[in-house]
Amino acid sequence: MKKLGEEAVLFFRNQRFAIVSTVDADGTPHASCKGIVKVDEKGWVYLLDLYSGKTFENLLRNPNISLTSVDEHSFLGYCLKGRAKIVPIRKLKHDILSLWEEKINSRISHRIIRNVRGEKGHSRHPEASLPGPEYVIVVRVKEAVDLTPRHLKE
Repeated sequence: MKKLGEEAVLFFRNQRFAIVSTVDADGTPHASCKGIVKVDEKGWVYLLDLYSGKTFENLLRNPNISLTSVDEHSFLGYCLKGRAKIVPIRKLKHDILSLWEEKINSRISHRIIRNVRGEKGHSRHPEASLPGPEYVIVVRVKEAVDLTPRHLKE
């Protein structure tokens, strides 16, 4: 297992979602957005998948996964590669659900503030109508790739 550096952990903790890539049955990549619930320094990432669609099917067949997130403003980003397992909500600690509820409340608050500022966006609050989670995708990170261009690190 790969321990994540503090910088990568803080980066992912501040993201609202990540682009998750899995592999379809025919070998082609599949990408989708998943909510980040928890990231720890030991290399564990917890994601919520609310729809039990392609990502779910792909992970049952092949647990290889990558999570990518970038911040265009700061020109930073990471790709975490690893293996995932699907864990039913009933088998998780209560704090995972509490963390997810906090994230949803934060997203709604963030959208309200942006709407009050007059920034264009969705007029309703789609986060409030999301279905309840049935499982969490638990990722054991094996590799963390810093996507920041080398010349900006120097």
